[in-house]
Amino acid sequence: MNEKKSVQEVFSKNKEAYFTSSTHANGNDLSVLIHWLNPNKDLSALDIATGGGHAAKKLAPNVKKVFATDITKEMLENTAMHLQSYPNINYVIADAESLPFLDNSFDIITCRIAAHHFPNPDRFIQEVERVLKPNGSFLLIDNVGAEEPSADIFINSLEKMRDYSHGRSLKITEWEKLLSSNHLTVVKQEKRKKTLPYNEWVNRTLDKQSKIEEVKQYILAANTKIKDYFQIKIEHEEIKEFTIDEWMVLCTKSPIR
Repeated sequence: MNEKKSVQEVFSKNKEAYFTSSTHANGNDLSVLIHWLNPNKDLSALDIATGGGHAAKKLAPNVKKVFATDITKEMLENTAMHLQSYPNINYVIADAESLPFLDNSFDIITCRIAAHHFPNPDRFIQEVERVLKPNGSFLLIDNVGAEEPSADIFINSLEKMRDYSHGRSLKITEWEKLLSSNHLTVVKQEKRKKTLPYNEWVNRTLDKQSKIEEVKQYILAANTKIKDYFQIKIEHEEIKEFTIDEWMVLCTKSPIR
């Protein structure tokens, strides 16, 4: 199956789960997002791969207008229904790697917990640079791979097993190269451990018991080094929670050269 069709299928089926997900709806990064961006009512914002619209919802009261895009029509319709009380959010079906906007259109661009689904992150960053105004702000928040090879393989294999629309969680060093090569300068960044409640996480995308059991056994079979790195909490052979690495980075676009 085409990677982008996989994303549309998964997110269409699970549109409500992503709106209500505690990981997506209640992350501490949502309040930090406004503090870092320091937006005002004269600015226009773009939220790429908006999903449940949590970043767009946070931005809306603080900017002139928000364009919330997503490749999945059903997801976008569900989010628009929930966010009817925010009249300055506009919804556009769009591929993050081919945005339907003119060059230098937005003062602010955000992309939160989505880029690991993009098959071509280089094209995504090229598009961000293209539609962002000179001196504009880009805030990326995403799960990232580990620099240590075995931990990197483990988490990306686990995510793919749980969600076949998962592409790859890039390492921070890989993101940094993409940003710098596209005239996006890092001004602030933070790496943190994000705790995932296991049952909510595994049931968000899987409904077949055999697949759920496969994920469980994969985690239980991990060696001590992996279990320690991801802080996997197990009680009576039941997985309670674990952590993944998340990176939040604020960039500015270089002035027109």
